[in-house]
Amino acid sequence: MGDLNRRRFLQSMAAIAATSAVVGCASNNNKTPLTPKPQGNSVQGLVVPKLDVVRVGFIGVGQRGVGAVKHFCHLDGVEIKAICDTHQEVVDRAVKIVVDKGLPKPATYGKSDMDYRRMLARDDIDIVIISTPWKWHTPMAVDTMESGKHALVEVPAAVTIEEAWQLVNTAERTQKNCMMLENVCYGRDELMVLNMVRQGLFGELLHGEAAYIHELRWQMKEIEHKTGSWRTHWHTKRNGNLYPTHGLGPVSQYMNINRGDRFDYISSMSSPALGRAAYAKREFPANHERNQLNYIAGDMNTSIIKTIKGRSIMVQHDTTTPRPYSRHNLIQGTNGVFAGFPNRIALENGGSKSFHEWDYDMNDWYGKYDHPLWQKMGAEAERNGGHGGMDFLMFWRIIYCLRNGEPLDQDVYDAAAWSAVFPLSMDSVADRSNSKDFPDFTRGTWRTAAPLGIVT
Repeated sequence: MGDLNRRRFLQSMAAIAATSAVVGCASNNNKTPLTPKPQGNSVQGLVVPKLDVVRVGFIGVGQRGVGAVKHFCHLDGVEIKAICDTHQEVVDRAVKIVVDKGLPKPATYGKSDMDYRRMLARDDIDIVIISTPWKWHTPMAVDTMESGKHALVEVPAAVTIEEAWQLVNTAERTQKNCMMLENVCYGRDELMVLNMVRQGLFGELLHGEAAYIHELRWQMKEIEHKTGSWRTHWHTKRNGNLYPTHGLGPVSQYMNINRGDRFDYISSMSSPALGRAAYAKREFPANHERNQLNYIAGDMNTSIIKTIKGRSIMVQHDTTTPRPYSRHNLIQGTNGVFAGFPNRIALENGGSKSFHEWDYDMNDWYGKYDHPLWQKMGAEAERNGGHGGMDFLMFWRIIYCLRNGEPLDQDVYDAAAWSAVFPLSMDSVADRSNSKDFPDFTRGTWRTAAPLGIVT
């Protein structure tokens, strides 16, 4: 790391220590959390100088990161400069993808856990894609911004309130983008519902439901590498909503969270934690490491968020029980409701049926309300794949914004607020489901921030 980057890093560590001290002094008894003193200007609607070519570095190219590499190989106006991972096999695989596409071979890093900082010392990288285990997300995003680069970090962006404030303070101080890569915000259905909401189809919004219900016990068999090698252990450390943002991100955008409304408080409770211990007993020898773990995360966590405007959002997490996949994706207003998994709609005015009966035929609704972004890029997104095209569309949109001097669709305040459900749900579960207040990560700018528009 060069002298300049070393000085920036040391300054960052001092700022982080100061932030942690302030947040740690927040009083108990569920009073409003203290807000650290700003270290820079707000980044609501941040616009950075246009980049003719966006030069990219990757930290983490395992199961999620390698998909990002593939997508960036198909984007115009992009140069892949460097790849970092401590597992040589996945580094070689990612490099091969780039070279086989006929692109220049990127530099590689990964001699140690901290070797990513050597990559960040380069002056030919504009953005960094961070797809590493959760514990690394905030430290790597902070270091990325301190090195003068934009941080695009996988979900969740933070696992503590202190980390969420570190992201906010660093983004404001450096005036760099810190966007959490919540790909579900770019799904066809979620974009269509956003368009419906903006056109007033459901009337005044009242309630939303979001979830990550996805049976992932099989990941427990990933012992040395891959997601299960580290994610399994989170079920032994925390009891709450371990992964809140996939369902919550789109619902937050429907409700203009941080842009006219914000999360106020959360109450959370968990079911017993039975499924993973039973699975380990069934699938592993009695003396296996997986049978020695104490699984404490309830198989189902249900949280209720209240917003400042009085709306309610139910958020659920279950990666253990045998049931079909669902993100709920429900939004209820004074004129009706949309719900996903399966998609269905019921309206008092403007529907094809009585609001007492679900309309499951989405064809006409797609025809009327498909988001302009999906109309323009949907076919290309589906060709390139990634969860039905949402991954490709997300990256395409990020590059478009950076090359055209437009603000990103998500900002650091979204990353902080959506991720904060992780620690606050655990605090609530541990306190007999008593409510816990959300910090105002925007420091009041949510009142005047413009809602996310329907981009064309």
